[in-house]
Amino acid sequence: MILVIVTVLTACGRPTESEKLKNLFEREWDSRLEDSPLYASWVGVKDYDDRLPDMTLENLQRQADESRTFLDELSRLDLGKLSREEQISAQIFRKQLEESIRSFEFGEYRVPMNSDSGFHTSIAFLPQRLSPQTVKDYDNYISRLRQIPRYFTEQTALMRLGLEQGMTLSRVVVTGIPGGIEAHVVEDVSDSVFCGPVKRFPGSIPADQQDRIRREVEEAIRDSVVPAYQALADFMLNEYMPDTRDSLGASELPEGLEYYGWLIRQHTTLDLSPDQVHQIGLDEVARIKSAMLEIIDSVGFEGGFDAFLVFLRTDPQFYAQTPDELLQKASYIAKRMDGKLPVLFKTLPRQPYTVQPVPEDLAPNYTSGRYVSAPPASTLPGIYWVNTHNLSSRPLYALPALTLHEAVPGHHLENALSQELTGIPNFRRFSGINAYGEGWGLYSEFLGIETGIYTTPYEDFGRLTYEMWRACRLVVDTGIHAMGWTRQQAIDYLASNTALSIHECTTETDRYISWPGQALAYKLGELKIRELRKRAEEMLGPAFDLRAFHDAILLNGPVPLTLLEDQIDRWISETQAR
Repeated sequence: MILVIVTVLTACGRPTESEKLKNLFEREWDSRLEDSPLYASWVGVKDYDDRLPDMTLENLQRQADESRTFLDELSRLDLGKLSREEQISAQIFRKQLEESIRSFEFGEYRVPMNSDSGFHTSIAFLPQRLSPQTVKDYDNYISRLRQIPRYFTEQTALMRLGLEQGMTLSRVVVTGIPGGIEAHVVEDVSDSVFCGPVKRFPGSIPADQQDRIRREVEEAIRDSVVPAYQALADFMLNEYMPDTRDSLGASELPEGLEYYGWLIRQHTTLDLSPDQVHQIGLDEVARIKSAMLEIIDSVGFEGGFDAFLVFLRTDPQFYAQTPDELLQKASYIAKRMDGKLPVLFKTLPRQPYTVQPVPEDLAPNYTSGRYVSAPPASTLPGIYWVNTHNLSSRPLYALPALTLHEAVPGHHLENALSQELTGIPNFRRFSGINAYGEGWGLYSEFLGIETGIYTTPYEDFGRLTYEMWRACRLVVDTGIHAMGWTRQQAIDYLASNTALSIHECTTETDRYISWPGQALAYKLGELKIRELRKRAEEMLGPAFDLRAFHDAILLNGPVPLTLLEDQIDRWISETQAR
């Protein structure tokens, strides 16, 4: 009996490497959620729903130090004793910790916004992203509204530090930001987006609590939210904009070229130089341009490429007359694609999605569409946002490609499947990898060819224009951030090679200026997925199953492109063996 007890104690006192790794993942995940309460809410963890993040420099330093401690602990594990899946998780975990530390070292916290998003827009998502069902949920929401002045003050302190140290946005992209901020400075609190949750209560809220909750939400909007947005708008107009930098490129920032090289690796997961990325872009632009010219010839258009772009941008047949018309057409395309999904996938997510317009406060400087995921345990759907602002810049011939990218089989399907996975750590379920997710989105546009979604030559040209747009990004992003391109040079390059409206060419260029490296993920990710599919088709021949291939891509969650290649090579070998 004593021997048995000693044996059990010895076994319990010496956890396996697998148990150590799992414990490390869980402790880091708990720490991540506590430090990032908004992120916790987005992934469905409600423990911190009454909080906003602490964005003081001291706290950010503490988080970086903690990441170093976790990284050191990971380095002491014997990874050779782990399963293959655990080794993959450990590699992704290491990469996330290293990127978090390096981001702090580069001082990215000093630029907490870009041309169309940032901390001020994330907070404005709260009323839509959360679905309060209990009195406690509403009290937590009120608590967060009251903390917005503190949170904004901490963020502006970091931006002031950026002004002092030369780490800022470019002035040319700042000009459009204050308008979106001022949209939240309302005289009537009932006009505020933050009032949304009290305009209609769920049946679970007792009637005797509704008046109190409504009153406190309105007071918090009037006394905290509106003054905070007003102060932020004043800061942007009077302090930030006059003193921010005139230059455009990341190469002009402190440690500029080293920083941009790191951004390329971070967003693409590939070890490529700016020159290599630029050349890949030029090659892709030439290839896609040839396919676009074939379509122009096929429709019998009398005129060259430039004249055809003018025709597409100006002919009324290609534009919706009302926001509702645009939303209805997007919804119909999405529903048509829903019906094609069983042909392409063995495994589909349970979570549904809906189609909504981009919120008015974001729309003027926002992209044409975007996907907004929902917390997995909530009653909310995923949302495919369609921008109904400035309808003359939202061509219908590009709508099928946009819909496939943002909704299905693109971001909604990939995000929802990832959230529903079991058997992988939470940080893999909920942490997107840009090249994987955006590469899948662009590959999804290609799938529209095989499912008959593009019904006219103009819609197929719209698909090519979206692919060309992503190829142009490789040229433009590296041009701006490593080669000294001007803003107008970038706008002209987009305008002369794509059928995007001039408005979109401008807003997209400002996005690339303010978010260096992110735009590279799309094309490089799609090229890798297309490469892997071609390899599988050639090696498997008649045994190739497209539905199984797509499951092999999606059912391990987001991974770096190098790991994705290993994953598919292994799937090919296993399929051959069967």
